[in-house]
Amino acid sequence: MGQQLWPVVGIPCDVYQHGLHPHHGSGEKYINALAHGAGVRPVLLPAIGGGTDLTPLTDICLPDEVLDSLDGLFLTGNISNVNPQFYGEQSPSDNLLDPQRDATTLPLIRRAIERDIPLFAVCRGFQELNVALGGSLYQRVHEVPGMLDHREDSSLPREGQYDYAHEILLVEDGLLRGLAGAERVRVNSVHGQGIHRLADGLEIEATAPDGLIEAARSLDHSRFALGVQFHPEWQYQRDPFYSALFRAFGDAIRERL
Repeated sequence: MGQQLWPVVGIPCDVYQHGLHPHHGSGEKYINALAHGAGVRPVLLPAIGGGTDLTPLTDICLPDEVLDSLDGLFLTGNISNVNPQFYGEQSPSDNLLDPQRDATTLPLIRRAIERDIPLFAVCRGFQELNVALGGSLYQRVHEVPGMLDHREDSSLPREGQYDYAHEILLVEDGLLRGLAGAERVRVNSVHGQGIHRLADGLEIEATAPDGLIEAARSLDHSRFALGVQFHPEWQYQRDPFYSALFRAFGDAIRERL
């Protein structure tokens, strides 16, 4: 690819403990899917919305010049959850949180949408997108009457955990229906939380058999802001639908340049 075909896509980091020290990073599968599936240059963005080494904890937004350098924004999944305080609920004592990521991504999402920067969000990232725009989450989908257990089987190897779990119904005339060329597709399911009240600025693109929202995008179709609850980055090159999602993200970025 020529230099002009390698747009820059920011990936906000997760904060995790390694030994005695906190580190910032992101999963390799996301980086590979963006580079090889979307044809973009991934750049990691430190979660600088405060930190354990700062006293007191302060919010530090990414400066405008960082946003100016980005052609797209990608929000990954992670084992941590969005803090329920951001949608008016209490956090259970066993809830694994990443306050630095929250403090970085939630304002970043709103600023990216204001600037019309193409945005693609996966799993936790989809939940962040919904919360950032005013929506709420189910904290334990499997405990909601009538809902399926969408969590992975942790006793399986990684390949088994990310294997197809159920079908999703794609909304007629939606973006995903057009990409899939089908009414239904199979996806993996590796999450304990999910969309409860969809944010006003989003519209449903796909649902699970129990009605849980599996994908949504911006009501304003002139911009690319898409969130999916499943993990299309997992072996995206083997699944035509997963591959089409990353290709569409890359195409939307290049169309904007």
